[in-house]
Amino acid sequence: MTEATAIEEIPKDHRGLSFALDFGPLLIFFLVYKFGAPEGSPITAAIYGTIAFMIAIVVAMIVSKWKLGKISPMMWMSAVLILGFGALTIYFNDPRFIQHKPTIIYAGFAVILFGGLIMGKAMLKSLLQAAFEGLNDTGWLKLSRNWGIFFAAMAALNELMVATLSFDWWLTIKVWGVPAVSFLFAMANIPMLMKHGFSVEEKPRPEGQDAA
Repeated sequence: MTEATAIEEIPKDHRGLSFALDFGPLLIFFLVYKFGAPEGSPITAAIYGTIAFMIAIVVAMIVSKWKLGKISPMMWMSAVLILGFGALTIYFNDPRFIQHKPTIIYAGFAVILFGGLIMGKAMLKSLLQAAFEGLNDTGWLKLSRNWGIFFAAMAALNELMVATLSFDWWLTIKVWGVPAVSFLFAMANIPMLMKHGFSVEEKPRPEGQDAA
């Protein structure tokens, strides 16, 4: 699960496109920073990458609306932050602005999930119910708690990386490490989910119903 992923159910035939729209702009940022900018200071490369990032997220939103029929709330949120912090990065010639964007998104997720838990509500249920059919209320609460902790930890980790790593290392970990860690964390939750009613086995189709 990436930061731009609208943690919501996506039709299976659109999941590849959705992942590309989520991950593509960040990958373009990485590639332009590494290979597309003129030789010079890392700050110059970061500015070129930021401009490409801003253009790519706008293109991703257009494609999402065209192909998926909607722009997810989290893509809107990510786009607003990318464009806002990107503009600050360019104006002040300081890539640290774009580095703090993930912290805001992760912290926002954590606040929403923990706020729901305080009210006794599993905020993920309304978004992911179709993906975890059969999961009972206890499982939903635990899943929301676990992801709330994960996002809070990721917000703190991002700030630690910004403070201690070079921009080059921060971006490399952001592009390749964060998606891998998010996937492994999602997989680690499956045994708990199965104890609370979720089944990984696909239910048989009713007789006479053609496969999609």
